[in-house]
Amino acid sequence: MTIFVTGATGFLGSRLVCHLVGQGHDVRALRRSTSSDDLIGSCGADVSWYTGDLFDKEMLQDALAGVDRVFHCAAWLGFGGPRSRDQLRRVNVEGTASMVDACLDAGVGRFVHTSSIAALGRSERSTDCLDESASWTPSRLNTEYAHSKYLAELEVHRGIAEGLDAVIVNPSLVIGPGREGENTTQIAAQVRDGKLPFMPPGSTNVVDVDDVVEGMIAAGDAGRTGERYLLSGHNLPWKYILESYACAFGVRPPRAPLPSGLLMTAAFFLETAARLTGKKPLITRETARLSTSMSCYDNSKAGRELAFAPRPFAQTVERIAASLT
Repeated sequence: MTIFVTGATGFLGSRLVCHLVGQGHDVRALRRSTSSDDLIGSCGADVSWYTGDLFDKEMLQDALAGVDRVFHCAAWLGFGGPRSRDQLRRVNVEGTASMVDACLDAGVGRFVHTSSIAALGRSERSTDCLDESASWTPSRLNTEYAHSKYLAELEVHRGIAEGLDAVIVNPSLVIGPGREGENTTQIAAQVRDGKLPFMPPGSTNVVDVDDVVEGMIAAGDAGRTGERYLLSGHNLPWKYILESYACAFGVRPPRAPLPSGLLMTAAFFLETAARLTGKKPLITRETARLSTSMSCYDNSKAGRELAFAPRPFAQTVERIAASLT
C-alpha cells in the first residue's frame, strides 16, 4: 500500500514508519523543517518525505494523492500553562481537523487516528477499569492534554459522519527505548541517575512502543470503522514500575511514596522554579495529581478483534535499560 504518516520523527511515529518500511509499503511521511531524524535511522532512506505542517493544504494535497491509508500520530504533549494549552488545542484538535479534511478531499482509503487513554476521561469517584465504552466526564484528573485528545476524537467522528473510513486507537503510557531525556525514557534515566527523589503513590498502565505499533497496524487492517481500541498493556503501581527500573540498572530505587499533599506542594514549587529558570519542571501539579490516582484499563476488545497481545513488562524494562546503559 501507499501509506502516509504524520508525527513520523517522534517516539511512536518513527517506530511505526520503520515497521511499515520493513513490510514493503510505499511510505510517505510528514516532517517539520526543524525535526530530527535520529530515531528513524537507516529506514528513513526508504521514505518519501514531505516538509511542512498539518495546516499546509497544498503540501497535504500532494502528499495524499493516491494514498491508501493514513496513520495520524502527530500530537503535542504538554501539561499546564496558557501557552501549553493553546499549543495543545492548535496541534491536537485543529491539526486533527485539518488532517480529516485533507483525507476527505483526497479520498484516502482509511484513516487511523492515534488518540490516548487520556481521551476516555478519568473519574475521581471510581477506580474501575475503563474500556472503550467510557464516556468523557469532567474531572480534576483530566488534563489539558486529555481534553485536547478528547476533542480531537470528536473531529475524527465528524469526519466519519462525512464519509471518512476511520478507526481510533488509544494507547496507554507508551514506554520503550527512545531519546534520553524525552517522553517516558526520562523517568527511567532519572531512576538510573538517582535523581527521582520520590515515588508516586498511584498506579498507571504501561505498554511497549512496539506493541502499540503492531496494534495500530492491526487496527488499520481489521479495525471496524468508527470504533476505538485501547492499546493498553499492564496495570501497575508506580512503585513496581520504578523498582523494576532500579533493579534493571542495579541501583537503589526511589524512596518511599510521598503523600499526595506533599507531592502537590513540591510540584507547585518546581513549577515556580521552572518559570524563573525557563527549564521544564520535573513534575507539574497536573502530573502530580495523575501520579497519585489509581488508573486501570481493559484491552480485551483489542485482544479479541486485533489479536493485540502486549509483551511482558519485564522485557520492555530490559530493553529500556540496555538502551540507557
